[in-house]
Amino acid sequence: MKIGFSTSWISSKQPRKQRKYRFNAPLHIKQKFLGCHLSKELREKHERRSISVKKGDKVKVLRGQFKGKEGSVERVSVKHSKVYVQSIEFQKKDGSKAFHPLEASNMIITELNMEDKRRIKNGKEPSKKTGDK
Repeated sequence: MKIGFSTSWISSKQPRKQRKYRFNAPLHIKQKFLGCHLSKELREKHERRSISVKKGDKVKVLRGQFKGKEGSVERVSVKHSKVYVQSIEFQKKDGSKAFHPLEASNMIITELNMEDKRRIKNGKEPSKKTGDK
């Protein structure tokens, strides 16, 4: 019987095992692959460097053929680890338009969708690793 997923693959140097880890990962781990950096203003405001991208966020593409384009996130596919942005489309052979899938790591969040109040906790709690006893 083949093993579908193993957490020990993450520490391998071999690219084939790293690809296998990402491809066979369960959805609760694939969700962590959708982390996206915050802009400088948001980073200072929320005291965080990155956060998972969600539908409704405004993003700017930093890499690839759509570099520099901005738009709001239309859809997030956790299964495929892809993000679909509203203004980034390609034309199919039959003339219809479809969203172009993008990697979350190739974009930066410029404006957060704050409909979910628990998305970012206000104020960071002090670290428990400090040596105060």
